[in-house]
Amino acid sequence: MDGAGGETARGSLPPRTAPVRFAAFALDLDGRSLMREDGGDVPLTHSEFALLSAFVRHPGRVLSRDYLLDALAGKRADPFDRSIDVLVGRLRRKIEPDAKRPTLIVTVPGEGYKFAAPIRAEALNPAPESAPPKTAGSLAGEREPPRLSIVVLPFANLSGDPKQDYFVDGVTESLTTDLSRINGAFVIGRSTAFTYKDKPVDARAIRRALNVRYLLEGSMQREGGRIRVNAQLIDSESGAHLWAERFDKPLVDLFDVQDEIVAHLARQLDAALISAEARHAARSPEPDSVDLYFQGMAWLNKGIALEHLARAGEYFDRALALAPNDVGALTGAAWVKMMLASAYATEDRADRLAAASAGLAKALYLAPHHALAHLTLGRVEICANRGAQAIIECERALALDRNLAAAHATIGMAKLFIGRAEETEAHVLEALRISPRDTLAFNWLATAGLAKLYLGSDEEAAAWFRRALIVDRNLPNAHFYLAAALAHLGRFDEAKASSAAGLAINPAYTISGFRAGSFSDNPTFLAQRERVYDGLRKAGVPEA
Repeated sequence: MDGAGGETARGSLPPRTAPVRFAAFALDLDGRSLMREDGGDVPLTHSEFALLSAFVRHPGRVLSRDYLLDALAGKRADPFDRSIDVLVGRLRRKIEPDAKRPTLIVTVPGEGYKFAAPIRAEALNPAPESAPPKTAGSLAGEREPPRLSIVVLPFANLSGDPKQDYFVDGVTESLTTDLSRINGAFVIGRSTAFTYKDKPVDARAIRRALNVRYLLEGSMQREGGRIRVNAQLIDSESGAHLWAERFDKPLVDLFDVQDEIVAHLARQLDAALISAEARHAARSPEPDSVDLYFQGMAWLNKGIALEHLARAGEYFDRALALAPNDVGALTGAAWVKMMLASAYATEDRADRLAAASAGLAKALYLAPHHALAHLTLGRVEICANRGAQAIIECERALALDRNLAAAHATIGMAKLFIGRAEETEAHVLEALRISPRDTLAFNWLATAGLAKLYLGSDEEAAAWFRRALIVDRNLPNAHFYLAAALAHLGRFDEAKASSAAGLAINPAYTISGFRAGSFSDNPTFLAQRERVYDGLRKAGVPEA
């Protein structure tokens, strides 16, 4: 098995425009829906749809619990994990004539499950060349590729040394696996991708052959003690470059550098793919819940300015109106509510956090292995004075997605609130190592600065806050924290200017409001926080 993104997990049957038909049902892989042939709709959760999709891709094959959990969640199954059994039971109740005597999804004792229903052959054939395009934007006579569909083409080895091929191929293979962990992604397996090794890239030909929206190509060159990497994300329809990255790293430990390259590219690509999908969605005359989700995520990726959060929230709400069980939209809406409560100290903070918790409880019931939902819950736990639990949630998120840099930063934030501010900087540095230009980097930089401010290292704190504000000047708390640090350093004119900049963004900010919005009752944390109140006061921030 190639891993979570390999042929056996995802590449055997690319989604077709025509529904896959079995028994009395038609499964629309593009539209993510299940219908009875008499016209009735069968509601499926994200996890149920993913499980059924895995079965219809491999009719007649025995699929182990380990394999199914790997395919659905991108992780190996614990021998005692029975979540797949529960999910199979729920799915049987929806599609079997008699769930107690299943004939479609049958148990193979000691091995796993087999999808025993015959698949109608016509559903497996490619759409004919004369078929009309699904959307106006697709090439004439072609199927419109599914959302978030991508092939990672083998990176080129520019070192002139064939012995380096193993290293370059290792990066390609690992990147294929890591991208497949993106929720909803369809990633062509490495065995198919490697048939294009050392061949010229023809984006349209690859689109026709593999039915993917995006191509990732790149090159690596190892010279002396450094390694240079170039990568480009290509639109398969137009051949346009949607995103490009170029960087070089000192070569110390070969495998550490390989992991760092993969983590860096995977995180940047996640954001680039969301932006590309949001542009597709904006052109759709009748956007569905997934289109709206991508547009909400694109606004979130712009930063935490009030306008961005408000627009993101609108899209997530619209998505949930169409699909109340959309796990991505539930998680996105919870993130918006949490950020509004934590960054802007709103009067309805408690209500927002309660709503975020409720949305995440539903999301994790529907999809227990959703890494971003666990991360978001970690942020909510911090706001609820449960820093230790926040760390546990973030560690769960990292077990599911090792490239989730924000989880490292959130662990650092949680440690600040449980009186361990001296440990915060290391976690922030790890987040920045994985994703140095992350859309949340300004928030992480401010977190490191706040830890230094709590510890009395005001010069270091000011440096961190300035780095945060270079990335995003719309972070109100960073202005206020910088003002407090500058006031402690005796630079009062600069402190008052920074305070004024913060108040221009959030005019309702007061010291009493900041004090009331404390996320922790840890005595060490509270003692350290007193010096922040004093600094804000000296910088001219209103008391109430």
